[in-house]
Order: sequence, then C-alpha cells, then structure tokens
Amino acid sequence: MLALITLMLGKVTRSQIVTVLILGVVAVVVGGVAFALVEHVDIGTGLYWAVTTATTVGYGDVVPHNAAGRIVAVAVMLTAIPLFGGAFALLAAAATAARLDKYLHMEHHLPAGHFVVLLGMHPTVPLVARQLHAAGIPVVVAADVEKGVLPSFVHHVPGPPTDEKTVRATEPARARAVLLVAPDDSEMLVTAVLLRHVAPDVPAVAVAQSSMVAHALTDLGVGRTISTEELLGQTLAKSLEAPHAADVLLRMLDGEGYRMEEVAVAEEMIGSTLRAVRDKVDGLLLGIVRDGKVTLGVRENPVLQDGDHLVRLAAE
Repeated sequence: MLALITLMLGKVTRSQIVTVLILGVVAVVVGGVAFALVEHVDIGTGLYWAVTTATTVGYGDVVPHNAAGRIVAVAVMLTAIPLFGGAFALLAAAATAARLDKYLHMEHHLPAGHFVVLLGMHPTVPLVARQLHAAGIPVVVAADVEKGVLPSFVHHVPGPPTDEKTVRATEPARARAVLLVAPDDSEMLVTAVLLRHVAPDVPAVAVAQSSMVAHALTDLGVGRTISTEELLGQTLAKSLEAPHAADVLLRMLDGEGYRMEEVAVAEEMIGSTLRAVRDKVDGLLLGIVRDGKVTLGVRENPVLQDGDHLVRLAAE
C-alpha cells in the first residue's frame, strides 16, 4: 500500500507546482486590477483586497459595493482560492512522496546469504520466481511495478532497473546469479551496462528478443544470453521432428518433484567417460559443462576432467 501511495504521489512534478502557483498569482493580479477599476479605488487597494480574499483572511475593511465588484469577488474566490490551495496540496504531496520513498528504502531488507536477482519485469518473472522459491532459493526482483504484481515471498526493490540506484539497491555483488529481463532490448542493454558497472563479476543470464542483441550482451560480459527468437525457433523445429519434443522440454523445466542443478565433477569420476558415469549419478545426467560450453554426450563421449560440471535432473 505504501508503495502504491508513493507511486501516485511521485507523479507530482516541480513544473506542475510552479504552473499552479503562477496561475494563482495571475488570478490575484487580474482580480485586484479589475476590482480597482469597477470599485473606483487605487490599484494598491485592489491588490490588497485580492490577496486577503485569495488567502481567505477577509478582514472586511475593503468590500465590493456594486454588482460588478461582487462579480469580480466571486471570480477571484472561484479561481485564486482553489489554485493556491492546489499548489500547497501539491507541495505537501511532493514532500510526502519523498519521505515515503526514503522510508521504503530504509525499511527494505534483502535476504541473508546468497540469493538470485531478477532485474526487470516480464510476464515470465513471477513464474521464474516461483520456480526458484520452490527450489529454496531467495528471490529479489527489481522492477517499477506495484508489490501486489509479484508473489508475496519475493523481496521487491521498487524502481526501474535502468536506474543505477535501483541496481545498487539489489546488492548484486552478493547474489549467486542475476537474470536480466526487459520489455525491449534497448532497456536490456542499459541494464546490462549498469550491472557490469556495479557488479562486474556476478554470474548473469539475459533473455533477449533478438539474436543480434544476444551477441551484444555477450560482448558486455553477460555470461549466458538466451535469444527468445532462437529458442522458439529451435523448439518448434524439434517439435516437427518429434511430435512430443516440446512436451519433453517443458516437463524437464517445470520442476515438479525435481530440480535441475549443476554440480562439480567428483574426484573419483575424473578420467571416466561421460557415458560411463551416467549410471553412477543420481537422477538424469543431461551433460557436462566445460569452458562455458555444454556437451550432451550424444555424438561424442568426452572424458571428464577436473573443473568440469555435471548438469542433471535430481529428485527433490
């Protein structure tokens, strides 16, 4: 609720306050001059009357005595008073928004230990957060959205991920990994640059819409970049080769009853081939990771080395 109020109050800008104040001053000056003309008093007296009327003081020492003067008085009361009232309300709203924003950031606490940071908002973010939560991994999401959009267990850092202040607030250097998502690739590139500036060594995964941007993200130091167009294209192609290929992929990823994990090769496995250790590993061994590249062991049968990692599906 506080985040929603802050978001609403945060829409107040300095230019809006200045505009309302200027309109109020114009209403007072015009009303004072008009009052002086129709009531046949000097300009100073007219402006004095307009100020006391606009501020609702109303001493009563200067009052309209004819119909024209009363019309001017009504016009000043219906314009100047609401304008000055609105200006002061906008000032109060801006001050309240600043205090609430400070309060929210002061009260925000990130989870202890390692966690995963999701920078940006995308329709898949709540799903990713639930999968990570089911695996026992704390999740921090930095996005310019209301708290109610995200699952209750998520640690929400409000603000756009294209703002360095927002990225720093997630403490990415403490994270075990960072996922970058964005509604468009331009925001993705900005977020990637900020992340590498704030936490140059944190493992990062990015989801880009085009393969060209995916290559650019790789050049920026994002270790693994997934292109949605390539992923969709390859999934559809495999589904045409085997009708249930897409179902198999989704079943592997849904995480129901098991989790996908990457573990270092045990010392006793070094020197053995990948196929030889498949029956010795709990769960389903999908392949190995060597120098950042994945080998499935279908066409080749690599010998495991120190520093390799196994990718497997393990029961929870």
